[in-house]
Amino acid sequence: MGQKQQSTADPGAEPKKRRRVGFSNIDSGIEAKDCIKVYLVSSKEEVGSAGGFCIDPVDLNSFFDEDGKIYGYQGLKITIWVSTISFHAYADTTFESTSDGGKGITDLKAALQRILAETIVENKDDFLQTFSTESNLIRSIISSGEILKLKASNGHVSGSNSDLKAAISDVEVVRMVVGNTDAGHLYSRLIPLVLLLVDGSSPIDVIDPRWELYVLIQKKPDQQGNIQCRLLGFTAIYRFYHYPDSSRLRLSQILVLPPYQHKGYGRYLMEVLNDVAVSEDVYDLTVEEPLDYFQHVRTCVDIPRLLVFDPIQDAVSSAVSRLKQGKLSKKIRIPRFMPPPSVIDDVRKSLKINKKQFLKCWEVLIYLGLDPVDKYMEDFVSIISSRVKDDIIGKDSGTNGKRVIEVSSDYEQEMSFVMCRSQAGDASSVQMDEENQTNQEEQLRLLVDERVKEIKSIAQKVSVHRV
Repeated sequence: MGQKQQSTADPGAEPKKRRRVGFSNIDSGIEAKDCIKVYLVSSKEEVGSAGGFCIDPVDLNSFFDEDGKIYGYQGLKITIWVSTISFHAYADTTFESTSDGGKGITDLKAALQRILAETIVENKDDFLQTFSTESNLIRSIISSGEILKLKASNGHVSGSNSDLKAAISDVEVVRMVVGNTDAGHLYSRLIPLVLLLVDGSSPIDVIDPRWELYVLIQKKPDQQGNIQCRLLGFTAIYRFYHYPDSSRLRLSQILVLPPYQHKGYGRYLMEVLNDVAVSEDVYDLTVEEPLDYFQHVRTCVDIPRLLVFDPIQDAVSSAVSRLKQGKLSKKIRIPRFMPPPSVIDDVRKSLKINKKQFLKCWEVLIYLGLDPVDKYMEDFVSIISSRVKDDIIGKDSGTNGKRVIEVSSDYEQEMSFVMCRSQAGDASSVQMDEENQTNQEEQLRLLVDERVKEIKSIAQKVSVHRV
């Protein structure tokens, strides 16, 4: 075992100065949403002024690296203008300085290319010229499409309220097959707005002829008296084959441009689509993963159609009468008040409303039949609670004597388990600790409250429009 060596340095020598080590500040980056503004502009005069419409993109961060941040820039500001005439875009980028703070310098050109794709114009003067050189782009493209007229109310298509009639007095819907060169070209120009404004969206296949674009167009004369076509919104529909000789329509994307939202245009598009589904006798019309707001609009469109659809009235009246008998909230097992299968089938055949959507509407129809509604509200909430519990947790709590046992594995722990059923389906073998039980009950209550609030909102809007 060696001894510690003693210092041999001269005790009278001047001590050496210690070297100081400095650390530069690590670049924490800046989120894209904090330095990028996107404006919709309809004239060159609005570019660079306060006249454009500032939009709020769904998620700009997804276009930048893994953590959605921009690195290496000080004082960065990016302003993007998107023309509602040609749907070209121009990005003006300014910054004070650049420096590598440990995470490199973000390639802004590549990132903007991912956002704007082929619509980006690098020179500002060239972008400004598009307002005149491509002023007739929309009119030229839709000239090859089919103009669709909304039929009058016939028991299948709801009549429009006065506000909606005023909003759509100068608009029309044009249907175009995406496999067609013109339709594909138009959609390619719209892709950046789809990615920026439609949550969870991805571009459709512009060479697949089963895709159809329904384009909402507003026609107005310009200062010279020439008719100009302005695109207000669109929806992309996929036409599936349904055995043996029919088809199903699935709404995949729908977008009303931000300046024209909350004016009835989305509702009008839905009514036209319903009309198409009925007139062409497709199997049904479905929606791919509808967002909450669109689902609200969709149900507000479907309820008036159902209220004048005679084949379901007896079933609705019967459900309302059963509910009015009372004391449902005191029962251990509350019936779901489901419509008869024949009614579900009649609705699909005549109105092209699929089962899932009809069941959402069914609860609203029952609520509308309660008079006075406050007297029966407790029992109505019990019905909703029972349905939500069955849907989310499963019928009879979804266990039915089943239990999950974790097992050790070298593969992936979260996917390593065995499900087994106890003898005689003994549900008591499934145990839940008190904390989880409380959390589950609270989550269930919140879901029920949210659903009841939604039903009341739809019922109020539909009632106002019926007056």
